[in-house]
Amino acid sequence: MYNSQMQHVYVWLSSFSVFYFPLLVLFPRFIVDQLTKVQVVNEVNKEFVVEALRSIAELITYGDQHDAAYFEFFMEKQVMGEFVRILRICESLIVSRQLLQTMSIMIQNLKNDHSIYYMFRNEHVNYLIAYPFDFRNEELLSYYISFLRCVKIALWQLFVFFSFISTTWYIIFLISDFGFATASGLRRAISGKLNKDTISLLVKTKIVLELGAILHELKKITNQFVALELARTTEIDEVVDFPLYVEAIRFAFHEESMIRTAVRALTLNVYHVGDDTVNRFVSRAPRSDYFLHLIEFFRDRCIHLNSIVSNAKKSQSAELSSSILSAVDDIEDNLYYISDVVSAGIPDVGRLIMDKVLRLLIFPLVLPSLRTEAVNEPSLGAVTSLYLLCCILRIVKIKDLANIVVAALLCPPEMIPESSAAKINGNMLSHASSDVASQNKDANNQNSISDTENHILHSALNHKYGGMRFALREALLSFVVSGDEVQVSGSLNVLATLLQTKELDESMVDALGILPQRKQHKKKLLAFPSLLKCLEKLEQTLLLQFDTLLFTQALVGEDSAEEQLFEGTKVKDRISGEFDIYLQKLKEYVGISCVHPEVGASPRLHRFQVLDSLVSLFCRSNISAETLWHGGWLLRQLLPYSKAEFNSHHLTLLTDSFHHSTARVLEEARGAWFDLLLAVICDQWRKCKREHASSESSFAAGERMCEAVKVFALLHHLHIFSLGKVLPDQPPVFSDVDTPEKSRARNAGLNLPELKPNVEINLVGAIPCRIAFERGKERHFLFLALSMSSCGWLVLAEELPVKPGRGLVRVVAPLAGCNPRVDDKHLKWLHLRIRPSSFPFTDTAMYAGHGKVKSKALVDGRWTLAFQDEESCKNAMSMVVEEMELQSCMVEKSLEPLLELDRSADDSRLSERVEEDNIV
Repeated sequence: MYNSQMQHVYVWLSSFSVFYFPLLVLFPRFIVDQLTKVQVVNEVNKEFVVEALRSIAELITYGDQHDAAYFEFFMEKQVMGEFVRILRICESLIVSRQLLQTMSIMIQNLKNDHSIYYMFRNEHVNYLIAYPFDFRNEELLSYYISFLRCVKIALWQLFVFFSFISTTWYIIFLISDFGFATASGLRRAISGKLNKDTISLLVKTKIVLELGAILHELKKITNQFVALELARTTEIDEVVDFPLYVEAIRFAFHEESMIRTAVRALTLNVYHVGDDTVNRFVSRAPRSDYFLHLIEFFRDRCIHLNSIVSNAKKSQSAELSSSILSAVDDIEDNLYYISDVVSAGIPDVGRLIMDKVLRLLIFPLVLPSLRTEAVNEPSLGAVTSLYLLCCILRIVKIKDLANIVVAALLCPPEMIPESSAAKINGNMLSHASSDVASQNKDANNQNSISDTENHILHSALNHKYGGMRFALREALLSFVVSGDEVQVSGSLNVLATLLQTKELDESMVDALGILPQRKQHKKKLLAFPSLLKCLEKLEQTLLLQFDTLLFTQALVGEDSAEEQLFEGTKVKDRISGEFDIYLQKLKEYVGISCVHPEVGASPRLHRFQVLDSLVSLFCRSNISAETLWHGGWLLRQLLPYSKAEFNSHHLTLLTDSFHHSTARVLEEARGAWFDLLLAVICDQWRKCKREHASSESSFAAGERMCEAVKVFALLHHLHIFSLGKVLPDQPPVFSDVDTPEKSRARNAGLNLPELKPNVEINLVGAIPCRIAFERGKERHFLFLALSMSSCGWLVLAEELPVKPGRGLVRVVAPLAGCNPRVDDKHLKWLHLRIRPSSFPFTDTAMYAGHGKVKSKALVDGRWTLAFQDEESCKNAMSMVVEEMELQSCMVEKSLEPLLELDRSADDSRLSERVEEDNIV
């Protein structure tokens, strides 16, 4: 009866607007008094409670924005405590929904920062967030999510204006599983704001005194002031609790991917803050167990992928294919997260992750699967292992991890703990390799390995790695030689990944036998690491102008120079030392020493093995063209300078394979599509050339040129010394070579050795074109390629309206290295590579020394010129090629005195070419 009467009174009072409060001065007190008298919320009084909560929200919002007296009254009456009490005694979902809605309205509409602080200064909001609501009701769930969003908005106002507020309230919502799932937006907002300034609000620290007991004793026997000063110098802050992080990682492996994503975003932000005390906290037990569980979780995902792949081999279906793609995405997402954790730069965390990846995944599962068909314990298939090996090396950038894996590949398989019933996957490489070696009896060119050497190498191979002593690396090559389509593709991808992994030391890549030839040449040059210093000393000696005998004595008798010249003899020992370092680290994991072949001989043996396997691959008829193209790309990376290491049998196999392929193409000449055969050949020819061409930037070419010039300069100096001549201050070259009178540069009216924008020239032979330097802004120019002496330019000019046939240079770029190419699909387009005009290897402003270009150095650009028709594009292409050839000949002519070459024939050839160009 009482509740019914109070409800009628409340309804009558609430019929008046709260904004006419002079008539209702007692209304707030009345509502609070009546709400405190409620001892249980049931079906009888729930409507009254709901309306009371709604009115209180309206009054508090009005007071915050218009009259502080209202807000202060409710805070004095501890209305937040009343809300918590009502929730405890509530048995109705309607009241729970209204309470959440009331809190959302208040938090969302409060404008005063002090009002927000009063709302959150006690633990009442904590209780509401952590309360175990019945989330089976979807409507209640939506109200709860809305409530959390409003809390998120208020959170940052508290950060800015009241940084001293306790931070435990926005941690408590992590207690319940569901609470964590529905608050992912709030956690992302928190983690996105963490830095060294704000993270201190989230952690609890204490001051730690190092050697505190010793200092306490010092106070008894020495000057007390000195002891206190020592104590102050040893005070450090240590994080003792980080609730946000600790509670978050509890749900790091939740079955819902959205929850895992939210946790990972938060943890990455914590790791990347860069606070040393936080880094020590997360890398010490028991928090460090998170990284162990992370790798265990990733290992389980790998095993799951392997089970799907195994089922797909038994039965093909669209559902299984979709499952494989989904599992692959999951694997790579996990690896990228691990990579992001490592990139945070916390040393202990990086070492811990590397240790767990090796101990839990690489050694027990991945590497054994490369050599075994079946074991008693759970394992991975060879295909899954090849894929994982590629992904781990490609994504997780840890130097020691990559080099230890390679060291394991180079060692016999019995060092990896495995079942005694282990059996090598596929046919061993020795079978195919020995067959190849037995037929190598013909002489080869001087750059290739002779047949006698082939026999010796294969004998050494069979002796060293016979039977079970074959290294895991040979198992990879056996897949290339005799594996199925997927195994071949996987093995080639592993080799390509190893070739491109920057974390690998070159000595390890060389030991695998996949060090590209250009890097082999560079490696040989490292045998003389102090050549420049030696040359400087020799030049200083020359300035004294001693006689030849003294020059010779200075060359071979000066201790420091001699020591530097022959310092390269230690290179082999240094490489062997690097290899031994990683073998020792490998021993720490597997507990068995690996006795490896002599380092100086094994790279040559291993290079021959790789080449032998690739040649065998190209002779296989059961492998798809796409996979063979991958093998061709790998071969071109290893041997960019043609047949440097092919022996006679390799050439025979390749020739036979070529003739067989020719016969198949001839059969297609009488097939159903013979009318399009020529078009397909032309198209695939261009694609193959583009795919397998040794693509490099102009900087790589510049480095190669510098290396060649350094060696030439040294040998030229030594040659002059050996003849007893005086070394000149400058090299004997022609500084200026006359340009033919009928050249394009002369026709354009160039007289200066340098061409800059806004210079007026003749537009003889210029070709109209269009180019867009910005998106949507196409400009019209006249294109010319010009060369004068050793200089050359690509010119874009605009014709002068008042001077027909004359124009102003608007854009100019270097001619050399432009690599002109007509577009395959648009025959009116001409692609040009634009090399920087300055040479970074001699420009000290861009060159950091020690063979490294500064990160902000210029990079190659690209021009795409559009011409009116195909004929104009061909003419422009011919003009560029001709001027490049002319410029190259001029440079060679300048070098004649230095290189001591006879260029009489070339001079006549040059004159003939110029005359032909003018005729055309």
